[in-house]
Amino acid sequence: MIIAVYSSKGGVGKSTLAVNLAWASATLSSRRTLLWDLDGQAAASYILGAEGTGKKAQSSITRDSDPTKLVEHTEIARLDLLPADRSLRDLDVLFHDLGKRKRLAKVAGGLEHDYDRIIIDCPPGLTDTSDQILRAANLVVVPLIPSALSRRAFEDLEEHVGQKKGPDARLLPVFSMVDRRRALHRAELERLKWPVIPMASAYERMSEERAPIGELYPRKSPPVEAIALVWRKVERALTK
Repeated sequence: MIIAVYSSKGGVGKSTLAVNLAWASATLSSRRTLLWDLDGQAAASYILGAEGTGKKAQSSITRDSDPTKLVEHTEIARLDLLPADRSLRDLDVLFHDLGKRKRLAKVAGGLEHDYDRIIIDCPPGLTDTSDQILRAANLVVVPLIPSALSRRAFEDLEEHVGQKKGPDARLLPVFSMVDRRRALHRAELERLKWPVIPMASAYERMSEERAPIGELYPRKSPPVEAIALVWRKVERALTK
């Protein structure tokens, strides 16, 4: 199963959510998991300890190299990483030039036999790259900050997916960076019963400690419980 973590814009906690879902898959569900970082900013790769600054990641898309040769093991059992680097900053241009709408799906197909779950940290924006990912994914997790504009952006994404030919990706919206002290956030949470990731300094600590939230806090702590709840929603959505 392929799970994409996608947002039309940055700054919504997308990469930290991707890392935490990959941790939950490997640790809470004991699944062989690959986190595939396709965001040129490489935030997810950094959190999981990747140090590379070269230009190899794009070669897995062009098939100039075997993507399995680029996979790195992490310190977390059952969790591997296909890291991002600077070469992915031109990924959208590459997909446009290749003109092959299912290239990413075919590359993912070559990785699936080694893993139970592949989680993709997508670059932001509705582009050729996002269309490739939407075609490849079984489920798309969409983090959104609670607001009317975010709700509108999600509705636009639903419409966009509905217009595409081929298998439809199931969308799972998640409220991210939620501050219950804000009336607007509380109103959106009341309106839409989506899973919630709270605003918490614990998640910011991940980039300092370079580790998923579950490696930094006890399993029963609120930040880890929030991720576990979202992961249970993900697993249930996949079974449907």
